[in-house]
Amino acid sequence: MNYLWAFVVGGALCVAGQLLIDYTSLSPARILTGYVVAGVVLSAAGVYKPLADFAGAGASVPLLGFGHLLAQGVRQAVDLCGLPGIFTGGLTAASGGIAASLLFALGAALVSKSRDQN
Repeated sequence: MNYLWAFVVGGALCVAGQLLIDYTSLSPARILTGYVVAGVVLSAAGVYKPLADFAGAGASVPLLGFGHLLAQGVRQAVDLCGLPGIFTGGLTAASGGIAASLLFALGAALVSKSRDQN
């Protein structure tokens, strides 16, 4: 049942993004940035944690989940070390995912052959 809810919630988040791309003049970059900011705002309001607990990866993998992760990291760092935690908390919380994405991108760049885009 967990897989079903993860699929439904994650799919609904993706459908909302696709509708924004199709029916608004917003660029995909602005929509992606809006998703991250919405994740931070929903996490700060206490709405996103119950959704993430309910849907699991369906809510934690999309960009809203990244914003939620940043907000949680900042909250924990502020509790731990005060005001400087505002600057360090988000980076500390997301460092594992960011490092993994950089390593996978480096691996893909080393294995694949580069071509001119023109």
